Amino acid sequence: MMKKNGMKNLLFGGIFIATFVLWTVLIQMVDVQPHGQNGTNIGFATLNCWFHRFTGVHMMIYSITDWMGLVPVVVCLIFAGVGLVQLIKKRSLFKVDPDIIILGIYYIVVILAYIFFEMIPINYRPILINGVMEASYPSSTTLLVLCVMPTLIEQTQRRLSSIAVKKVITIVTIAFSAFMVIGRLISGVHWLTDIVGGVLLSIGLFSIYQGAVILSIKNK
Repeated sequence: MMKKNGMKNLLFGGIFIATFVLWTVLIQMVDVQPHGQNGTNIGFATLNCWFHRFTGVHMMIYSITDWMGLVPVVVCLIFAGVGLVQLIKKRSLFKVDPDIIILGIYYIVVILAYIFFEMIPINYRPILINGVMEASYPSSTTLLVLCVMPTLIEQTQRRLSSIAVKKVITIVTIAFSAFMVIGRLISGVHWLTDIVGGVLLSIGLFSIYQGAVILSIKNK
């Protein structure tokens, strides 16, 4: 049963990754107009420009979500610490919990995806940030939050015994993640399609991670 669930997660993740790739291609082909900063092209221009005018620009929300983007980084460091402690105590990488090793690999993949899209911009933000044009697709904050924060729920559900603590962590994490994504959406620093892309890629990556963890636990 666990193997079947693990394979389902891998398949589900693969479908979302494929959807993200298709979405990325469509952004560069559908309704492309030079309405970005300095006349740069933006796909789904009519929809994106309408939504940007609708929400307006709210730099305070941008600043808040930007600083709160450090929370997923802290979560990564916490689990890195868990892995390091296990490595020191057991004196062998092969004796570290398999799900922690998979989690470390997963975080590396997320970071590489983050860096890749920063280096190869699909489009640019609708506004200048401190006078600089910045890559906008997919929303890096959305990607970081939706890839990392669900692992906090997933790990604590398995590692903690207190039902009350697990419920609190789950509720707070979901509320935080929703606030971050919605905040990024309405702040006006991203196109609507940037947020959608971030959500698609995050679901795909997390599902694959979850499938790999389920399979590793089953094998163990």
